[in-house]
Amino acid sequence: MKANGKSSSAKVHTLAIDIGGTGLKAAVLNAKGEMLTERVRIETPHPCPPKTLLKALGQLIAPLPHFDRVSVGFPGVVRHGKIFTAANLGNEVWHKFDLAAALAKQLDKPVRVLNDADVQGLGAINGQGVELVITLGTGFGSSLFEDGRLAPHLELGHHPFRKGETYEEQLGNVARREVGPKRWNRRVQQAIETLRTLTTFDHLYFGGGNASKLNFELPPDVSVVSNECGMKGGIGLWRDEVWQGHK
Repeated sequence: MKANGKSSSAKVHTLAIDIGGTGLKAAVLNAKGEMLTERVRIETPHPCPPKTLLKALGQLIAPLPHFDRVSVGFPGVVRHGKIFTAANLGNEVWHKFDLAAALAKQLDKPVRVLNDADVQGLGAINGQGVELVITLGTGFGSSLFEDGRLAPHLELGHHPFRKGETYEEQLGNVARREVGPKRWNRRVQQAIETLRTLTTFDHLYFGGGNASKLNFELPPDVSVVSNECGMKGGIGLWRDEVWQGHK
């Protein structure tokens, strides 16, 4: 393994970790981004300060086979491996915590960390035109790409959407449970059109645990992708054209 985390071997294996507000998931990928193992999952501890998360991740990956490097999707703003926001895990305890460095020390492997919706997008997009990825889960995640290039991360979930509330407040899991499936789906339909106006996307992908709860006919330029994209996208963090602008 080279010092910068690259390997000349086509057999390099990547541990992909997806940190969510309700669940922690992981799998090992081959050099093509294909899953070599079934995805393992445990509940996200609450409260979940860094020390607690690191301990939980150690338990999560214990049954998995050998890996050479680590990719992590984290639900918040991430810069240079450090966490700047963590709305569903605790902003104050996470602010400026160097998750990449802490995991690299714990696992003795090179580690790269990006926003979880960015990682999901890397596993979902086709690399043509403007592609928007929205994750509907505990909260509301987003990532934006142009011709396969990842744009600077925008926390669209915390932008105003309707009735003085944000996308996350209107479309997160708490709201879905409160208003019921019919009203929640109508809100998602409205969000598609506001996001279309905002980004002029060529294609919109919905991922996350609640994407399966969409019950209306999607427009031709909107589709639902598998939650496995959150794992498979982990290989994208090791592509130079992705990482150079986001390391």
